Amino acid sequence: MATMKDIARLAKVSTSTVSHVINNSRYVSEEMRAKIMAVVKELNYQPSALARSLKIKETRTIGMLVTTSDNPFFAEIVANVERYCSQQGYNLILCNTDDDEVRLERNLQTLMQKQVDGLLLMCTDSRFQAKPLNLPLPCVIMDWWPTELNADKIVENAELGGYLATKCLIEHGHQKIAIITGSLKKPLAQNRLKGYQKALAEANLALREEWIIESHFNFDGGVQGMTKLLKTHQKPTAVFACSDTIAVGAYQALWQQGLSVPKDMSIIGYDDIHLAQYLSPPLSTIVQPKAEFAKLAVNTLLHRIKNSTEKHRTLILDPQLILRQSVIEWRNE
Repeated sequence: MATMKDIARLAKVSTSTVSHVINNSRYVSEEMRAKIMAVVKELNYQPSALARSLKIKETRTIGMLVTTSDNPFFAEIVANVERYCSQQGYNLILCNTDDDEVRLERNLQTLMQKQVDGLLLMCTDSRFQAKPLNLPLPCVIMDWWPTELNADKIVENAELGGYLATKCLIEHGHQKIAIITGSLKKPLAQNRLKGYQKALAEANLALREEWIIESHFNFDGGVQGMTKLLKTHQKPTAVFACSDTIAVGAYQALWQQGLSVPKDMSIIGYDDIHLAQYLSPPLSTIVQPKAEFAKLAVNTLLHRIKNSTEKHRTLILDPQLILRQSVIEWRNE
C-alpha cells in the first residue's frame, strides 16, 4: 500500500508538501500540485481513514445496540437508521446483544475499540436484563432501555396511539373491545393500555379485566393472547393488538378456530410494519413514523456529539391511524 513517503520520493518533493496537497492545508503551486496528484493517481494512493480519525478525534461512525426480536418493526427501524447515517456521511456498526448481558458488554467493548462517535440504544424485549451502564460517549435511547441512562430519548406518544386505536373501534360501533398488550414492564405497553382505558371511559364503556390480556410484542404473544380471549365467557367483537406482530398472531389463532377477520372479530394493530398491508384482510393499524423516528434519533445523536454539555432531552413523536379492511361496522344487539 502506497504511503505519502512513496509519493514524495517519486515526485521528488518533501513529505510535508505531499501532505499539504492531499489535505489541501496550504497553498502549493498548480504545477507542483498537478505533479503530485499524477503520482497519487499512478500509485492509487488512498488516505488512511484511521489516521485521519485519530488526528481529528472523529471516526464518523455510529454504533447501534439492539436486543433480539422477531418483530419486523425493529428491523425496519434499523434499516432507516442505516440509510439516514449513510446520507449524513456516517457509517453504522450494528451489534445484536442476543438478550445476553455478557454479549452486551462484549459489544460495548468492541464499539469503544472502534472509537465510535456516539451510540444508539434500542431494547426490543422487556425480558432482557442489563446492569446499569456508565457510558463515556454520547448516547440516544430509541424507545426504551431497561436501565436509567444519562442520555437523550426518542419516544412515541403511546398513550395517544392506544387512544386512537380504541376510539376507531368504538366509532365503528364496537362496545365489547379487548386489548392484547405487550409486557407491562415496558412503559410504552403501559401507555398504550392507558390510551385504551381513556377511550373506553370517554365513551362510557365498562372496563372488563378479563379482556385485558398481557402478552409479548411478538407473533406467539398474539396467538396466546387471542387464544385466551376466545376462552372468556363473553367474547369481545373487536381487539386492539398493541403491535402488528400481536395482530398477526391473533389472525392465526382465529383461523385455527375457524373464525375470520373482520367477520367474527375486528382487529387493529400498532406499528404499520410492511407486512400489515399484505395480510388478508389488510390490517388497520397505528402508524409509528419509522423514517422520522430514525432520522430524529440520528440527528439528536449528531447534535449531542457536538454539544455534549447541553441538557438531555426527551423527544416525542405522535402516531397516526391507518384504516384498512380489518375493522368493520358492528351492529350491537
